[in-house]
Amino acid sequence: MTYENLDRKLVNALLGDGRASLRSLGEDLDVSVTTVSNHLSDLEEDGIIEGYTPKVDYDKLGYDVTAILQLKIEGSSLPEVTDSLREHDQMISVYEVTGDYDIIAIGKFTDTDGMNEHIKELLVDPEIKESNTSVVLNAASEHEQFELETE
Repeated sequence: MTYENLDRKLVNALLGDGRASLRSLGEDLDVSVTTVSNHLSDLEEDGIIEGYTPKVDYDKLGYDVTAILQLKIEGSSLPEVTDSLREHDQMISVYEVTGDYDIIAIGKFTDTDGMNEHIKELLVDPEIKESNTSVVLNAASEHEQFELETE
């Protein structure tokens, strides 16, 4: 098995169980605990694995309103607006994009009143020249990760 292939298999194993022990990962991948530990350290140092976090179902915690904001930004202030959006806790994704809009941001809210209030706070920014907000009716797929191809 090549080391690159081992790294991909290790990532896939962690996608299945991010809390797996080094011993169980070694057994599953048929390598030593030391090998798993070394490769895991390399993946972390290279920024490929950035942490181990739980997968949270926000709907079950009452954040069942998802809004998609499309924003057109004035002039060269794209980095500032992007940074401002990233600082809002309820914005779970912020993208700089091509096309008719400059930024797409996705937020989670407990109700439409909270969403409306939050969006109005964002839109006082004079650098935002146009916005379009969509409310998600049904999330067919959300927060999905995919396994890496291995040889």
